[in-house]
Amino acid sequence: MAIHKKEEFGIKEQELADFAKALAHPARIAILKLLAQRNECICGELVEVLPLAQSTVSQHLKELKNAGLIDGAIDGPRSCYCINWKAFEKFNKEFSELFNRLKVQNEKACC
Repeated sequence: MAIHKKEEFGIKEQELADFAKALAHPARIAILKLLAQRNECICGELVEVLPLAQSTVSQHLKELKNAGLIDGAIDGPRSCYCINWKAFEKFNKEFSELFNRLKVQNEKACC
């Protein structure tokens, strides 16, 4: 049986990995693009635009929300979602710092 070793890494590494994992599906990228265009979207509208079943769209929205990338509110039978820009700004900064550190390290030794 495999042992879960995620806890062996720092919080920052875990958060960056969770962020990357949440983005690691083309449907989620498409959802984020639609939310950015409309600034707010109802789940039913997403289903009309995307080539996915309503249950699949809901699952992708759940993953994005669990990662903190979107915020959502239930208003009766409708669910409204929007991008959590603070989370994106945080991860943009952290990924930029990571890429810059990796680049500096790679400049010293290259294969």
